[in-house]
Amino acid sequence: MSLGDDTGQTRTRLPEGGGDPYGGARRGARSSSRSLVTVVGVVVVLIAAIAFANRGGDDSAAEDGGSVDSPKAAATAPSGKKPVDTKAAGIPSGFSHDRQGAESAAANYAVTLVSADILKPARRTEIIQQLFVTDRQTALEDRFDKAYSKEFLSNIGLDENGNAAAGNTYVSRTVPIGAKVTSYSDSAAAVEVWCSGVFGTAGEKTTNPVSSDWFTMSLQLRWTDDDWKVDSFSQKDGPAPVPGDDKASTAEEMAKAVKEYGGFTYAR
Repeated sequence: MSLGDDTGQTRTRLPEGGGDPYGGARRGARSSSRSLVTVVGVVVVLIAAIAFANRGGDDSAAEDGGSVDSPKAAATAPSGKKPVDTKAAGIPSGFSHDRQGAESAAANYAVTLVSADILKPARRTEIIQQLFVTDRQTALEDRFDKAYSKEFLSNIGLDENGNAAAGNTYVSRTVPIGAKVTSYSDSAAAVEVWCSGVFGTAGEKTTNPVSSDWFTMSLQLRWTDDDWKVDSFSQKDGPAPVPGDDKASTAEEMAKAVKEYGGFTYAR
């Protein structure tokens, strides 16, 4: 979906079979799993709320003066540069003023924008102030607040502070698979980040068990205040591989994994 697109629906996944949705269930072919994503509930993985939050954005920020990379630049080959070692509001910052820095910034920002933290009002303010260019922050904070309303959070099993009920763990993790710069200038860059993610609620009685998704996020970045900042972003489904036949973990195993395994800072 592009900025300004009025998608009007979110992605979710119904549990397969009865009882514990995690207990022994196996992920089958695409027809038995991903065909269920359009019904019931609301689970956040750059859903329509984000399209709403970005409505009215200008996607042309990185076009003026930019140049389209050659096909060979599409492969995310390691550059040998280390990830940034500074953070602001818990988010990686201080990216280099070049293509590699833009790709690294986009990858790290994609992780943050699809995290569980974006649902927490207090944390969301910090995220917006750190990630976005100054002239977009006020409008975006208002739109995000309206999108992630108390009613919205309740529909996905969270309280008004974005916390899951006792005994449950809300999960929203994103892993960048690769990135490419589609246009670049000294003042702006457009970067696409191919991602996989897990999202949902780990809990014995949840109706939204933790599932996986594949999507590509497009970020328009601006160089400002000696760092890359987001001017606008959008997301589309895929590319997605054929689902494997992995045995799904229990809710307890999933919640434990989320607590025990931390995230990464991404670089080229």
